[in-house]
Amino acid sequence: MSIKPIRLFGDPVLRTSADPVTDFDAELRKLVQDLTDTMMDAPGLGLAAPQIGVGLRVFTYYVDDVLGHLINPSLDLSAEREEDDEGCLSFPGLAYPVNRAFGVVAKGFDMHGEPVTVEGTSQLARCIQHETDHLDGVLFIDRLD
Repeated sequence: MSIKPIRLFGDPVLRTSADPVTDFDAELRKLVQDLTDTMMDAPGLGLAAPQIGVGLRVFTYYVDDVLGHLINPSLDLSAEREEDDEGCLSFPGLAYPVNRAFGVVAKGFDMHGEPVTVEGTSQLARCIQHETDHLDGVLFIDRLD
């Protein structure tokens, strides 16, 4: 188990676009495990690599008792929207209503380089959008009215 410190708002890594993963190796598998351990310990619904200071397009999630990860995600968002409270491990204790797409189809890879598609609505869709935003240097406060 390897729990990493979570970077907080103000850390420049949170505003930097992450680089695509090109090497699906043991180091990447360790990163996924570190993200998972840190997310579960926090506890949180998702955690992106930049939140532990790693500038790679990787995130983990734990929604509705489903644990997963996605590497180099690309999203297809539904037209239907939903507003709900959203928080972030990089903003401890804060939650605000954020308007997001209700549904998402996320395509990417697992830690072994195998293609993965994750489809979700409501909380899972919100989590995937939130974590993908982190990979683009976008924070949930940027989505507030």
